Order: sequence, then C-alpha cells, then structure tokens
Amino acid sequence: MFRVFLVDQRNHGRSPHSDEFSYDALVEDLKDFADQQSLPVFNLIGHSMGGKVAMKFAAKYPERLSKMVVVDIAPRYYNPHHQEIMSGFKSVDLKKMVARQEADEAMLPYIPEMDVRQFLLKNLYRNSEGEFAWRINLPVLENAIDMIGESLNPDLRILVPTLFIKGEKSRYISHKDEAQIAVQFLNSRIIEIQGAGHWVQAEQPQLFAEAVMEFLQHTNA
Repeated sequence: MFRVFLVDQRNHGRSPHSDEFSYDALVEDLKDFADQQSLPVFNLIGHSMGGKVAMKFAAKYPERLSKMVVVDIAPRYYNPHHQEIMSGFKSVDLKKMVARQEADEAMLPYIPEMDVRQFLLKNLYRNSEGEFAWRINLPVLENAIDMIGESLNPDLRILVPTLFIKGEKSRYISHKDEAQIAVQFLNSRIIEIQGAGHWVQAEQPQLFAEAVMEFLQHTNA
C-alpha cells in the first residue's frame, strides 16, 4: 500500500499563482512540500513538464528518492509545441459560459481527443462569485512556454531507479531519446503503453496504473 499525494505545481490546480516560474522554483517547491509532509525518502511520478521536474529533482536531491516514474518525456530540449492546447483554453469565453459542455465544444477544434479534453477540463471551476474560471495561470504558462522545453544537463548521471513510460502513439520519446536516457539514467528502463498518445494516464489509465504499480512494488528497478 502507498500513501499518495497529488501535487499541483505552482500556477496549476489549487496551488498558488506566481509570476516566478522556473524548473529551479518547481524543484524547490517539491522539496518544501516533502519536508512539510515529513517525507525523507519517497517515490516520485511526473508526466510531461512534471517529468522534467522529477528528473531535475533527482539530479539535485537523489538521496530523497526511492524510485521515480517519468511519463512520456525525455531529458532533451523540446521546441514550443503546446500552442493547440493554449489555443483551446483561450477559445473558451468564460464570461459567457452557462454550462461546462460549452467549454468542451469550444476546445474540440483544437483538441480532438475527448479523453484529453476531459482531462484538461478538470482545470475548470466556479470561483467564489459563482463564475467559471481556470485554475491554471494561463498568462504565466504561455509566457514560459520556451522554458518548459528546457533540457536536463547532458553531463548528469542519475542512479535513482527510474521507469520511463512512453505512449505508443506519442513521438515524445524517440529511439535517439532512448539511447540518451540509457546514458544519463544508469538504473532505468523504458516501457511502451499500447493505444496511448502523450496523455498516457488519461488515455490508458488501467494499463498505466498497472505498469506503475508493478515497478513500485518490485524490489529492483
């Protein structure tokens, strides 16, 4: 059995909004959270940008991690590529909305996958005035889109037992990336989830959960 914390990073979910947004800040946020929860050593799971945070955390604080799961992201640099998602968010006229379904319909031309839209629409809520609003800090995230693609220092060598999970339909982890992962993550393996794109946990939740649990419960990486 595991005690699970679902951590919203700054400018996401229910965590505070801030004009400061960098991987260094996100790593320190995670360390502060672990300290507050009295977690000297723990398992860490991160998807996409969260996977980059996990990798950078492992590089700076390897003694704090038992195992790590990195979902559909490699340590390399990525060109800005989330414009469709940003456009989908911005297409929603929150002031005119009367029902959540309207947001789903507005995002459809930009994000055709229903399960991905539903995953992203978890950010939609009603504020204290009863108006629809986004939990994510869209202006800051849009301004930071170049930073989000930042690479891990290629000279780093990480010993934390690590599982990389890639989606079968995703192009985020290429064969070249797999070779680089083997060089930088000396105690790692990579598995592919069939039928999943980049949003592995939303598109194939059962297969994703089974892969994570098998890795965490096994005595070796």
